[in-house]
Amino acid sequence: MTKLLKKGHQWRVGWDSHAQKYQGLVGSDDWAIELTPAELKDFNRLLHQLVTTMVRMKTELMAEERIACEAESELLWLEAEGYPDNYTLRLIINSDRRCEGNWAEGVAIELAAATQRLVEENIP
Repeated sequence: MTKLLKKGHQWRVGWDSHAQKYQGLVGSDDWAIELTPAELKDFNRLLHQLVTTMVRMKTELMAEERIACEAESELLWLEAEGYPDNYTLRLIINSDRRCEGNWAEGVAIELAAATQRLVEENIP
């Protein structure tokens, strides 16, 4: 597959197998960051860790309690903040360039599912 872009409400994720260095892409409606395959794999892994953590925290917190959870690798840092069933995401790239992005509440689960499919289909 040459180019692939998956989009949802306030998120997008993409792949361009012909790009030299930055084959992956993550973003929202009004911004995007190109990622290396390693960065996209880390993003996928860390995003799934955070989504799983937030689901588990739902049974541990009272309805009015907010939480912030972080996950990071050498390449990037990701944070989920808000209520366990409705939270924002924030991303910082730590590699050869400094980039930052964020997603609105309610995006994480759909973004995680799309990213997982994209990684499984395109990155060995």
